[in-house]
Amino acid sequence: MTDAFRRTLRKAERQLAASDAALGKVIARVGPAQLEPSDDFDPFHALVRSICHQQLHGKAAETILGRVNARFGDGQAADVKKLQRARLATMRTCGLSEAKALAIKDLAAKCLDGTVPTARALHAMSDDEIVERVTLVRGIGRWTVEMMLMFRMGRLDVFPVDDFGVRKGFTMLRRLDEPITAKQLLPHGEPWKPWRSVASWYLWRVADGR
Repeated sequence: MTDAFRRTLRKAERQLAASDAALGKVIARVGPAQLEPSDDFDPFHALVRSICHQQLHGKAAETILGRVNARFGDGQAADVKKLQRARLATMRTCGLSEAKALAIKDLAAKCLDGTVPTARALHAMSDDEIVERVTLVRGIGRWTVEMMLMFRMGRLDVFPVDDFGVRKGFTMLRRLDEPITAKQLLPHGEPWKPWRSVASWYLWRVADGR
């Protein structure tokens, strides 16, 4: 994390605490937010990881990702051209479902043809532009792209209202009688702009009981 990004996070925490007393108590209790962009961010590898993690616990997903990287790359990262050419049956031996194998093949094709931009190009695009482009990939929805924006690219005004943990955290923070829906939650993020990623990070902590 660069010093400039760290200072920006501290500014975000101060402004969120000043604008929302309940969230301010959480910030004081939990401490500094741990959002950190990746210096070596690569959209293909980041999204392959996300696809492997869909609907799986972390350890199982990492095991499958490790097999994919070993079979189609150097053990650390898979090769985009090898995955584009890969046979589905071979990919399935890594533990991938057919749906995930097809998604990864489509991702590889769309990275190679430029549908999914390079990291450099992505950094010059708005959040909505990135969501629009990357969700053209089979099996990748808005939530997956939002996680990339927040945790890989360091975008600080993402509000993943479709995330169960964010909705649960808000329900607990506001002590609501019923769980809030994504549609209901969206306007509640307006006072948190332009720091909704940071606010969401703290809502996850609330959902975890912190």
